Amino acid sequence: GRGGEEPAGICLACSYECHGSHKLFELYTKRNFRCDCGNSKFKNLECKLFPDKAKINSGNKYNDNFFGLYCICKRPYPDPEDEIPDEMIQCVVCEDWFHGRHLGAIPPESGDFQEMVCQACMKRCSFLWAYAAQLAVTKVSAEDDGLVLNVDGIGDQEVIKPENGDHQDSTLKEDIPEHGKDAVKEVKAEQTSEPCTSSSSASDPQTVFKNQHLNTESQSGCKLQDLKAKQFVKKDTATYWPLNWRSKLCTCPDCMKMYGDLDVLFLTDEYDTVLAYENKGKVDQAADRRDPLMDTLNSMNRVQQVELICEYNDLKSELKDYLKRFADEGTVVKREDIQQFFEEFQSKKRRRVDGMQYYCS
Repeated sequence: GRGGEEPAGICLACSYECHGSHKLFELYTKRNFRCDCGNSKFKNLECKLFPDKAKINSGNKYNDNFFGLYCICKRPYPDPEDEIPDEMIQCVVCEDWFHGRHLGAIPPESGDFQEMVCQACMKRCSFLWAYAAQLAVTKVSAEDDGLVLNVDGIGDQEVIKPENGDHQDSTLKEDIPEHGKDAVKEVKAEQTSEPCTSSSSASDPQTVFKNQHLNTESQSGCKLQDLKAKQFVKKDTATYWPLNWRSKLCTCPDCMKMYGDLDVLFLTDEYDTVLAYENKGKVDQAADRRDPLMDTLNSMNRVQQVELICEYNDLKSELKDYLKRFADEGTVVKREDIQQFFEEFQSKKRRRVDGMQYYCS
């Protein structure tokens, strides 16, 4: 929807069947989304495929993409005013699209990572930082005495490690311009209200955590708590993740509750990934192109296969001989002629079957 209208999303089938004359924008995958075609968002349009639809799809989420705006820069795509060549990457959590240069960390080569979580989603789901140290394609580690690169290009920022296991705020160098400090304050304000209740979700974007109570690590039964017992970094950047990284997320009851509170339970669903979605499409497409005769043959045992092939060859040779007579005489084959051929063929087949002897061992 544009121009102040309510946003609406429609499926591919309805785009062909009901919206042939409308200008449409492809938004790619949207999780748990139901087609709006013909519902109350449209004044005088009835869906031709499914006329009896609910008035509203309450589970649908409509972000800026539905108004043709993308990324933190809120620009259209393609953008006629943008002359910088840059690929756009979809965040696996919020499903918005981002310019590579606006993600706070340079994206690896596109073949080197499978999924991306944007900056805002990393702040909201801060538990992912503990996993990032182990799993992320560009490792976010707390090595090198806590020196991490400042993504704004201001220079290195020194991160002070907490002492005695206390979670202290990081200390930033004084050469950060005023706007940089404001940004840090803003992040703090956002993060103090985050629903992630874990003990080590401290607030600064650049903080190193070290939990000294390592003896609880193996007893916890929670992968996340074990990872939090190690040292890791939080930065104001997007993160890039390899194939199957989601299968390594903890699924203990506490973590599952946290995913539910954060509305990210889909991260534990192996069929949720775009890769799984695309692969399913390829399988469905291949099924559409399959030969029904070959499918039938493959479902039979060896004896049935041989019998069917013999029957097919008999039919083929007899039909060929039958039609050859018409060709030789130059006469037209009528519907009745074909009907007669099949009646004769069936009666011959019955005689053959009746004459067979069956032996039981």
